[in-house]
Amino acid sequence: MAIPFEPNLYPATLFEQTEVPLAIPSPGDDCRWWALYTRARQEKAVARELLGAGVHFYLPLIKKSAMYGSRRLSSYTPLFTGYVFMHGDGEQRVRALATNRLSRVLEVPDGARLWHDLRQIQHLIATGAPLTAESRLTPGTRVRVCRGAMEGIEGTIISRRGQTRLLVHVDFLQQGASVEIDDLWVEPI
Repeated sequence: MAIPFEPNLYPATLFEQTEVPLAIPSPGDDCRWWALYTRARQEKAVARELLGAGVHFYLPLIKKSAMYGSRRLSSYTPLFTGYVFMHGDGEQRVRALATNRLSRVLEVPDGARLWHDLRQIQHLIATGAPLTAESRLTPGTRVRVCRGAMEGIEGTIISRRGQTRLLVHVDFLQQGASVEIDDLWVEPI
């Protein structure tokens, strides 16, 4: 049994451009990126409310499976627990706060960098590879995947339990996701 996938990205074209749209406010434009830190287990509810209000957002979701007795249940859970990323103006920020589902709202100082990082995370999720959430990153070798479904993704090589993994991270959160990768598929940056 699977819990249905909910919208986690609005608009659907948010990461389709190769240039950074919406990331840097133009003069007179009050729109910027915000990291909405939600109350416990409120990420999807915040995303639904932002979708209903037509506010641009991204909630990275990954598929998780668990056994309950003899039944396997699949659901989609937030990759970054407690965070929804919103692009909007001050009025939309206030609207998000009015949901009473947020603990705090963090303004992102480098919207272009956040957009780039989130775009890579979204691409990594889209490959369908099993991901592991990572936090408090340590420096390592920066690489770019040179072939396969993840071609073009940049990240850091880490070693975990004898596996070589590609770590793609969101600098602003100091968190990321890793996927097992053959080191022959990557090239140093």
